[in-house]
Amino acid sequence: MAEHKLIDFTINEEILEKTVKLAKEKNILIPTFEQMKHPELIPASIKEELKSVGLNDVNPLNLFRISWKNQPVEKGGLFNELPSYIEIPSSISGVKARIFALSGKYFAGIGAHKIGPSFACLVPRLVTGQFDPTFHSAVWPSTGNYCRGGAYNSKLLGCKSIAILPENMSAERFNWLKTMADEVIATHGCESNVKEIYDETWRLRRERDNAMIFNQFGELGNHLWHYEVTGNAMETVLKKEMRANDRLAGVCLTSGSGGTLGSGDYLKEVYPGAKLAVGEALQCPTLTNNGFGDHRIEGIGDKHVPWVHNVKNTDMVMAIDDNDALGVFRLFNEPEGQAYLKEELGISNELIENLNWVGISGAANILMAVKMAKYYELTENDCIITVLTDSAEMYGSRIQEMRDQSGREYSKVDAVADHARHALGMHIAHMEELTYYAKKRIHNLKYYTWIEQQQYDVAELNAQWYDYDNYWGRLHTMTPELDKLITEFNERTGLKK
Repeated sequence: MAEHKLIDFTINEEILEKTVKLAKEKNILIPTFEQMKHPELIPASIKEELKSVGLNDVNPLNLFRISWKNQPVEKGGLFNELPSYIEIPSSISGVKARIFALSGKYFAGIGAHKIGPSFACLVPRLVTGQFDPTFHSAVWPSTGNYCRGGAYNSKLLGCKSIAILPENMSAERFNWLKTMADEVIATHGCESNVKEIYDETWRLRRERDNAMIFNQFGELGNHLWHYEVTGNAMETVLKKEMRANDRLAGVCLTSGSGGTLGSGDYLKEVYPGAKLAVGEALQCPTLTNNGFGDHRIEGIGDKHVPWVHNVKNTDMVMAIDDNDALGVFRLFNEPEGQAYLKEELGISNELIENLNWVGISGAANILMAVKMAKYYELTENDCIITVLTDSAEMYGSRIQEMRDQSGREYSKVDAVADHARHALGMHIAHMEELTYYAKKRIHNLKYYTWIEQQQYDVAELNAQWYDYDNYWGRLHTMTPELDKLITEFNERTGLKK
């Protein structure tokens, strides 16, 4: 049975020496977590070079744009003090609570925050010499954006990549991957067919000695990156926006790989009393009803509980009907929907222009916040925060599909109906406040995926629950160790400026 440590910092000097040499040849410097959190710490010489680099260029300098604080421009941008974010007004949400959502659109290369977790899974293996870029291929199993982030990071870091994702994901994802990954494998099914992705990784393990799997659902670097970087980004927005009498009521996040939930762990430490709510698709209600099925909220993986999900620190689970998520997504991104929001609700031009930051899972996250606000009867002094994992740019084909299915163009009548039905009409059904034993029920579901299928260690599963501080608490303190290794790696290349 494989041994599973939190994040393994064991050094393989022979491979590390080769990796340092490759990085020097390819002019690769690696950012630290502190620099991703605080881009003002990035050396001035690197910032100067970034002024001539496009946000989506395949250039190792774009590793320094793995940040929520990138300026929202396509070329030459540097960094802002705050992330790009929107506030959903009450006229749209129908609730008094203030809802904030960070935008993932301006992350380098892929326009989605998954660039960060994939970095945090690969880089520890590189700077310790556990991954040999002259031999290994990095395998990125995903339901969408994570394998895109993995392929892009692999290219910047001089590594070969294999992307795995379900065949029914959007055409935009596949078209992009063909230009970036060394190999693309399409597995059976849609967003909820995660088991099929795992099966493919086992085939690669058996058949290819050089395949190293970076399973986002089980790699704790995923959780740690969001705990440190996303959690900090959320905190900067809240410090800017919260008034003297405001409080953070909750963090609402759908569970794909479960990594983003690490930001909730961070915020609950900074704002005691805040609730962490985890969402999923009603059509595949694993957390809320031990269920199964298929759904259309792209980027959410289902039918299992991710290993990196700290279930014991989760306060609520809820299910979002994928029809509601798609309805709000379309309202925000169809021209007639935006015209309705502007003309009838008085939504500002600035917000209208930024509504394309909302992808399908982003719409689901916003609806989670609405449900939480209604459930707890929150007031105008209550704040809820969430993220917009990616933007509408990845789903143009989905909008066209919905037009084709209806047989007509989207109209103002459709916009009024979608707003009333999918936003204002949001209800508090399919929600559960978790008791101690309800949390344990969900945690125990990990056994079937991770112990029986993936051969993880049951002792570690028990440690997640019974040895909480030495497991999750220890994980949350590992960033300085990783940053030290990254700094030493950069120094060895001789490129550090």
